[in-house]
Amino acid sequence: MRLSVSAAVLLSAAAYYVYLPLPPGVCEPWKLMLLDALFRSFMSAGELLHGLGVLHRVHLLNRLVSLVEEVPPRSSPALLVTDSALSGVPARVFRPRGGRALKRGVLYFHGGGWALGSARMRSYDLLCRKMAEDLDAVILSVDYGLAPESVFPAQYVDALSASRSFLSSETWSRFGLDPDRLCISGDSAGANLAAAVTQTLCSDPSLRSCPRLQALVYPVLQALDFQTSSYQQNRAVPILYPPVMARFWLQYLDADPLLEPSMLQNQHSAALDPDTRAKINWTALLPAHVRKHYLPVGVAGGGDSGAGLAPVFLDVRAAPLLADEAVLSRTPRAYILTCEFDVLRDDGLMYARRLLDAGVTVTSDHYHDGFHGCMVFAHLPMMSSVGRRSLDGFIRWLDQNL
Repeated sequence: MRLSVSAAVLLSAAAYYVYLPLPPGVCEPWKLMLLDALFRSFMSAGELLHGLGVLHRVHLLNRLVSLVEEVPPRSSPALLVTDSALSGVPARVFRPRGGRALKRGVLYFHGGGWALGSARMRSYDLLCRKMAEDLDAVILSVDYGLAPESVFPAQYVDALSASRSFLSSETWSRFGLDPDRLCISGDSAGANLAAAVTQTLCSDPSLRSCPRLQALVYPVLQALDFQTSSYQQNRAVPILYPPVMARFWLQYLDADPLLEPSMLQNQHSAALDPDTRAKINWTALLPAHVRKHYLPVGVAGGGDSGAGLAPVFLDVRAAPLLADEAVLSRTPRAYILTCEFDVLRDDGLMYARRLLDAGVTVTSDHYHDGFHGCMVFAHLPMMSSVGRRSLDGFIRWLDQNL
């Protein structure tokens, strides 16, 4: 009897820890709750060890990821999979056997807040395998440097070096790539890197070739407004909470961690000049049905863009949404995937609007039941319906446009 009571108490405590009141419409909410409980447990352990001075919070998370998720480069009858490098930057390469003599190519940057993850993770390995097989394409998944050892602009520099190599005749010959059918892609922080390097590459007149496509999956594109309508709507929706995103940004930009509270209330960016403010003005860039009833927070405007704000926050290499229209106009056809229940939703939708205004053809693929990270969770054990649908839609667009 005592044992059954203890078990009931433990089960009740576990259910209390796992359960979150999620908004109606989220795809398979219990899977998202379980995933969030796992992440919160790992992050809490990381914070504890970090506070005790045992190891950095990020190092614990990456060690756990390595133990649970990391897989060797396993080839198959359909694919040759190898670990290689692009201009010294590690990359896992997925090459179909047979098929077309010259292959389409996709350079992919994984997500993880510029601090977590790897091309060697099972989830990214499976993602790239499916892309390679379904598209009969060579997929090069890049392992850029991670914070805290690497901080901006190091990740961007790694991504740019790998991208320049991807667009070189040496790499085309090495991997049998068709130079006219190349795409740069990524998810979350990886989509940030993909957007930033695409802007740089397409503004470089010395390059013989530019990517034909850019494909951005729930991209993070600015660190000036943490009160967009999607941040306000989804502040309590897992798996990416506003404080977590702010910490990732501060770590990436090597900025003072004490800035977090002011960032979350937009106090750090209240004195932006009108031109910069217009580039992130979601009340003008987004339609009413997206903005809903939400209103701007902490927006003063009309001030000096340098007043109290570290210049790195305004660097377009870190925040591609701040690029001038002339730069955006030179970038290629774009695919932007966004999810309704994601604080980054408005970043992606604003970028889609700004690209369209600059004359770029954009496919905006929005999932009304999606959440941040869902496309990567398209495989077991956390496979979700929206994960499968978003992955299928992403690959279908690449197949039709690349």
